[in-house]
Amino acid sequence: MTFFQTTSAALIALATASGAYAQEVTLRFQHFVSPKSANPTYFMQPWADKIEADSNGRIKVELYPFMQLGGKAQNQYDLIRDGAVDGGWVIPGYQPGRFPEAEAMELPFMVTKSGEAASRAAWQFTEKYLMDDFRDVKLIAAHMHGPGIVHKKGPALTSVEDLSGLKLRGPSRPATLLLDKLGAVPVGMPVPAFPEALSKGVLDGGVITWEMSPSLKLNELTDSHTDVAGDKSLYNLYFIWAMNQASYDALPDDLKAVIDANSGLEASAWAGRAHDQGDVVGREAMIADGNEIATLSEAETARIKALGEEVTAEWIADMTAKGLDGSALVEDARAFVAAN
Repeated sequence: MTFFQTTSAALIALATASGAYAQEVTLRFQHFVSPKSANPTYFMQPWADKIEADSNGRIKVELYPFMQLGGKAQNQYDLIRDGAVDGGWVIPGYQPGRFPEAEAMELPFMVTKSGEAASRAAWQFTEKYLMDDFRDVKLIAAHMHGPGIVHKKGPALTSVEDLSGLKLRGPSRPATLLLDKLGAVPVGMPVPAFPEALSKGVLDGGVITWEMSPSLKLNELTDSHTDVAGDKSLYNLYFIWAMNQASYDALPDDLKAVIDANSGLEASAWAGRAHDQGDVVGREAMIADGNEIATLSEAETARIKALGEEVTAEWIADMTAKGLDGSALVEDARAFVAAN
């Protein structure tokens, strides 16, 4: 390249950069939990900071907790799709039946207790089965949390029979199906409503992660926390981190590239890893406050797994009746989990 060609290229690059840097974008993302909980602390805010850094300050991502921009957690997907917000955190299971294939990842004992590994599997499953379901948003990540724990008033669980008649909060259809099989009275409920329902005596407890326990004050509202034995989670929840498609499309190509570079498999793993980090902190907080921490025996866990297999078989039959290949969904979900 000649001197003049080099100089010309540099001037063009400088002019392009000067024009581009004049275009700055603020994106408003919202979620439905405390900003001090694990995903906002270890994923959402660091992700927002990285977007700003990678764009040289041209993109600023503002995070709004507790649905501060309006709407309910159950409607978050539609708020993003319709442009009420630029992006946010979604639990598809909060709208039962709308995204049925995603439930395969949430079936009992489907994923490991590693949120990071489960999230890698979730993204791979999403790429195969769910991209069309989420075609009207810009999908950034699909992830899972760490192990789901039974938190309740009174002593820890020692057997399946201890669950009989307990009114327990469940976050998704697969979770409530399992609770029903276990003899509990499942109550479908988004996480923001959980503490109030506990404090008013509407619930005896519920299933949720270690990491959410401190922000929900489960150290005060419950007395015991019981996990199952082994490396598989009693239940899990599928999440997406997504952006309004029009907001994404309005970005210049170089800023779209910044979003793209922070999307996909590694972003999903990052989101799952955030839950793993929070689980350590949450569990330690419950111990520090003197709450009872327990793990069911292998024998009792095996009994629950057997009931979980019934839930899975019935789910497969239900999906097949709806024209989906339920067996293939479960088989592939398990394969992706095993590969991670």
